[in-house]
Amino acid sequence: MKLIKILNLFLVIASLVLLGGCNQNTATVFKNENSNPAYPVLVKDDSSPEANLPIEGAYGENSPHPLSILFLGDVMFDRHIRQAAEKQGNDFIFEKIKNLLTESDLSVANLEGPITDNKSVSVGSKIDTKNNFIFTFDPSLAKTLAAYQIKIVNLGNNHIFNFGAEGIAQTKKYLDAAKVEHFGDISADNSETLTKEIDGLKLFFVNYNYAANGSRERALADIRETEEQSGVTIVYTHWGTEYRTGNPEPAIRNLAREFVDAGADLIIGAHPHVIQNSEEYQGKKIYYSLGNFIFDQYFSPETQKGLAVKVWVNPKDYTMEFQEIPLRMQKNCQTVEITDN
Repeated sequence: MKLIKILNLFLVIASLVLLGGCNQNTATVFKNENSNPAYPVLVKDDSSPEANLPIEGAYGENSPHPLSILFLGDVMFDRHIRQAAEKQGNDFIFEKIKNLLTESDLSVANLEGPITDNKSVSVGSKIDTKNNFIFTFDPSLAKTLAAYQIKIVNLGNNHIFNFGAEGIAQTKKYLDAAKVEHFGDISADNSETLTKEIDGLKLFFVNYNYAANGSRERALADIRETEEQSGVTIVYTHWGTEYRTGNPEPAIRNLAREFVDAGADLIIGAHPHVIQNSEEYQGKKIYYSLGNFIFDQYFSPETQKGLAVKVWVNPKDYTMEFQEIPLRMQKNCQTVEITDN
């Protein structure tokens, strides 16, 4: 009889444990195994307020709280985007993605053009003419970026030079005033890298820009220099062929692996304006192109799609967890999350 009671007690305890085990965070977090998706898709339980947190216990019970970083693609605030902002306000552009941006500790994007007080020459210009590709963004956008938690921007791209050295100088002035940090300007003798420390974790941001002479050698030197320090080295690249989906060309894949071999811990790519495949090499994640984040390229479904990548970094051992969030650029100049998967 005593044995039967003990067995019954054991069954009750086991049932409680199993029931308790069902009450857990069901957010999907990619752990480096989801390589080469043509269009990565996130599946998550939006009913839970914790849906965007990493799975409980992923870093161990005694690990420090992971740092969350949201990486975004190309951002362009001229042409139709400028007109929409002038008519309805800067906040209108960010209205549908406010929660996505502000729920992370930090957001990082590629600023595809200078911030200046110059008059726009691309607004009203004909498609495929020279002026249509010369960008400048209103100075008010610097504070708007900061308000929506985009506190770091990459300047290493082909459009940052659109208004010359003066345009770059104004860009830095407005960003600095808004307390938006930046990296990637190699117009000076030395490349501009950024070291960001949050709760004791050091992040090193390095740029590669195909449009700047000597960028490969400078990027490799910057990566090797950061490798001598304790922290996480992130290379934000501007490379590849525009509108090429799937895999990038072999030269880009070789360059990415060269960066990893030099010490890069994560590579985020931009410039093709479409999502490209991702892969893992030597245990490091490479996103070849996140596509557009804010851009008025509405001429194809591919250019209207973008990818946000949320990364949790464990400050104890620098391991990373990834969450991929598909986006769509609507023709009203607003970016939204894709939920109809």
